[in-house]
Amino acid sequence: MFDLWLDSKLRACDLVKLRVRDICHGEHVAPRATVMQQKTSRPVQFEITKPTRDAVSEWITEAKLGQEDYLFPSRIHESPHIGTRQYACTHCGFLGHRDRAKSV
Repeated sequence: MFDLWLDSKLRACDLVKLRVRDICHGEHVAPRATVMQQKTSRPVQFEITKPTRDAVSEWITEAKLGQEDYLFPSRIHESPHIGTRQYACTHCGFLGHRDRAKSV
């Protein structure tokens, strides 16, 4: 997820709502994708690097996701995809870890 966020630079609200079909052509993760931003209602195109494509492809296979599935599904049945809070917690932990490593 973090790699895709770095590649796309999408807002959390847009990233958590990505569906497999938004970044895949058939069974392959596309090198470029275009999504509509929720806040601005404008399309944004971004490149997906090879390492990110490989990681996302592996995730899709492991999670057994179909074209219509959310890329980051929720484990809570009432919610179809993870929330922005869960997304933020994931990234705050990573970024905090990185900052601590720099200060050592």
